[in-house]
Amino acid sequence: MARTEFNELLEAGAHFGHLKRKWHPGMAPYIFMEKNGIHIIDLHKTIAKIDESADALKKIARSGRKILFVATKKQAKEVVATKVQEIGMPYITERWSGGMLTNFPTIRKAVKKMSSIDRMETDGLTASLSKREKLQISRQREKLEKNLGSIVSLTRLPAALFVIDIVREHIAVAEARRLNIPVFAIVDTNANPDLVDFAIPGNDDASKSIEVILGKICAAINEGLSERKVEKEKEVSADDKAAKEDGEGAEKPARKTSARKPKQ
Repeated sequence: MARTEFNELLEAGAHFGHLKRKWHPGMAPYIFMEKNGIHIIDLHKTIAKIDESADALKKIARSGRKILFVATKKQAKEVVATKVQEIGMPYITERWSGGMLTNFPTIRKAVKKMSSIDRMETDGLTASLSKREKLQISRQREKLEKNLGSIVSLTRLPAALFVIDIVREHIAVAEARRLNIPVFAIVDTNANPDLVDFAIPGNDDASKSIEVILGKICAAINEGLSERKVEKEKEVSADDKAAKEDGEGAEKPARKTSARKPKQ
């Protein structure tokens, strides 16, 4: 796994925090200095936390479990949608629906509703409906797709959450904490890092900063997925080899035993 470069984070502006008056005392260990009333984040600690989080998320991906990414702020939506789609993980970039985790069965029903509408269209069942009914179903489908389309593959609760801006996504963080789901997050100087399990100190307002940090995280997850794929292929090859050997053993003719003549 490639180590995060200091200059890469510096050029992306990952070191810029919030105004001093908006800071959270819990971020004190990650603040390098104050400049013109703005807190500057210690990027050496950012690198250490990125690597720590990347390693943990890689293990989760390697185990075959899902990681849910949450980022509804404008600066992060497009970056998350692009990078997370590439690794096939679920993500939320629109409004976080309350109960997304704590009331997961209801969310799954909504996702299934979207799938049933698709089946209706495929089977041609919507052809007999009136224009008004078709319009209502179409609007319902669009709304579901916008809010839940990116979590269709999430058939059970995620193994972890990766959040950008825990102040904005406080409901998601609270739900995950309630269910003991580990939370990874980019945490700016205005937030409490103690609310998450893996806090990455960094600028969560700049698209470039988010892109660089998220790129390292997604690369690690992709490595975990690749390693899992290789392991699966080895298991299949081993099973095929064992089955072949068993088959060859069964094909060997049984040794003939001569019948013993009874004694006179």
